[in-house]
Amino acid sequence: MNLLKPLALALAITLGLGGCASGLGSSDYSRSQARTVQEVRSGVVTEVRVVNIEGSKSPIGTGAGAIVGGVAGSTLGGGRGNIVGAVVGAVAGGLAGSAIQESATRQRGLEITVRLDSGRTIAVTQGADQDIRVGDRVRVLSSDGTTRVTR
Repeated sequence: MNLLKPLALALAITLGLGGCASGLGSSDYSRSQARTVQEVRSGVVTEVRVVNIEGSKSPIGTGAGAIVGGVAGSTLGGGRGNIVGAVVGAVAGGLAGSAIQESATRQRGLEITVRLDSGRTIAVTQGADQDIRVGDRVRVLSSDGTTRVTR
């Protein structure tokens, strides 16, 4: 049982690091986006809606949960009970770890509708890292399928 506390701590750290992997706000850029040309358009915000952006679903949470669950399950029973407990614990831990990671990395976002100066209307969903309101004059930056709205 003394092994459970360190494993639970390892799971928490792993999930925490997994949550830092990438941002979805207007100020977050991947390495591949640095030093690339972006198309810049201007417009006015016509609508802002608060949304939830789902969290990451990488194998990190599943794997960490499976390890913790397998170790915890193996302490049940004796003989074959250890094996069955480990398997059941690993499956349950993997499912729980995946759900915990998705929940921990979920973030608040904004769906921003912009009437561009060209007359075209677009909507962009991004992390809520800026206070963007209806009526704001904004820039819309686009490159390689990634679009962001900034003030």
